[in-house]
Amino acid sequence: MKKIMAVAVTLCTLFLIFSILPIHGEGDLYSDVLRLHVLAHSDSEEDQALKLKVRDAILSESANYLKDCGSREEAERAILDHKNELIQAAKEVICTEGFDYPVTIELGEEVYPTRNYESFCFPSGEYLSLRVIIGDGAGQNWWCVLFPPMCLSAASAPNEDACIAVGLTTDQYNVITETENPVYTARFRILEVIEEALR
Repeated sequence: MKKIMAVAVTLCTLFLIFSILPIHGEGDLYSDVLRLHVLAHSDSEEDQALKLKVRDAILSESANYLKDCGSREEAERAILDHKNELIQAAKEVICTEGFDYPVTIELGEEVYPTRNYESFCFPSGEYLSLRVIIGDGAGQNWWCVLFPPMCLSAASAPNEDACIAVGLTTDQYNVITETENPVYTARFRILEVIEEALR
């Protein structure tokens, strides 16, 4: 009887462990998306408002180059090919608003915390990131997902067809949109632990 109980407990434990392990493609999110990170010059009300206007200009300008991209690699190439145009778009907004801050755009790996939006959630980890730094870049920042296109507004719902079309799997789409599901939260935490251990 004790052996049967031991086997039953072991099986239940294994079932619980495997139900929360990141086995549905969550880990691939790190290599399939391009994040956007906009850093304000300072935390003043004016600089924070300017940050959002620069964000809108970057989103509008980049949409022209990313619309036909079918993978993150293509999106990365498009951003690099049009980096000067993105800088110019940001500078025009800054000048129009009466500021003379410099703006820097960098593309590279960056660590992000877990981010919850109204309609979707991304686990923390290291992502390819387009960083837009306004002036000193010392103010509160704004981030989202540039590719697949999920940044139309900070709380906009991602479009499933668009996400699947550019390479995310149905499981990955479900992971980022089912933000109320505690199983995915547990999986995200496991991913975070794995990422921290690999650093």
